[in-house]
Amino acid sequence: MTRKLVCAALLAFSAFQVSANQSTDYNIAKGLAPVAKDQTISVLEPFHGEFRILGSKEYLNDEQAKFSPIDYAVTRGLFTEPSIAREISINQYDRYLNWKMARTPVAPQYAPLFVSNMHIIPANPQIANEIKKVKRGDLVRLKGDLVQVNDKNLVWKSALDWNGVGDGACKLIRVDSIQWIEKQNI
Repeated sequence: MTRKLVCAALLAFSAFQVSANQSTDYNIAKGLAPVAKDQTISVLEPFHGEFRILGSKEYLNDEQAKFSPIDYAVTRGLFTEPSIAREISINQYDRYLNWKMARTPVAPQYAPLFVSNMHIIPANPQIANEIKKVKRGDLVRLKGDLVQVNDKNLVWKSALDWNGVGDGACKLIRVDSIQWIEKQNI
């Protein structure tokens, strides 16, 4: 009996710790204003575009989850064509995206301009719910801002162009609006 009580107490304490840690520190990921000390979001420039979703991955436990609860793997431009997007396989992990396709419709050195990893920050609670509804193949229109997030020792800044790969090449977007143009067309 004592062992069961100890286990139950430990589980309750763990649940309390998780919800205590996710209180105001996680306001931004919930689409609320930052209230935790040292948390700021700075707008770098406005952002909008149409993107085909290749995949999405939710994050709960990394440092960035306090701001961005989900990443999108997306295509843009020519690569949003269903026949092209269908050929792209992806792997999302630890806020990174690896992708490949047997034959690119453009010279291989230009292909990375059309596929991107986006870290999504909801601008309000409604968007916090909407951003989790995307599915592979959806064509969506995103509007918002490219931003920089600061939190204690963390400085997380969006790329401002489409030319990079690897660390620092991803878009960090505070999304004000998400609109579905097509649902699951690949």
